[in-house]
Amino acid sequence: MPHPEPARSREQRKQGVLVRLEKDTDAWVSTASADGAPTLVPLWFVWDGEALLMATRRTNPTAVNLTPAGRAHIALGHTRDVVMIEATAEVVEGTDLPTAAGDAFAAKFSWDLRGRPGWVYLRFTPHAIRAWRESNEQPDRDLMTDGRWLV
Repeated sequence: MPHPEPARSREQRKQGVLVRLEKDTDAWVSTASADGAPTLVPLWFVWDGEALLMATRRTNPTAVNLTPAGRAHIALGHTRDVVMIEATAEVVEGTDLPTAAGDAFAAKFSWDLRGRPGWVYLRFTPHAIRAWRESNEQPDRDLMTDGRWLV
């Protein structure tokens, strides 16, 4: 099947990823329990230039799964314009969240959880990012490895 558009360069894809991180509001977050049971949930996020900040109840499987290993996969976009992120995560109490991060989350979503019992923030730091649209962008889809941009 012919590709509708030529493949974007890695530089163009990185710029597309940065726009998504800045402008998108939702991401799919995948984690696994200690015994391997997967969980996939949509969460709102704010990008601070280094990490994605999300929030959930402390008792939700996503937060529970992050406690021992701190690993997650995050997906942005749809199947024909996808950004896949492998990240390490930390659970942050609202009282421990830097003011600027909490303010950014509250401003973007009109929802401030910093003083709300039972809720925590999740800070995901990417260590690998891949982006592609069609099969012609499969080569060179790696844009970040080991936490460093390749372009």
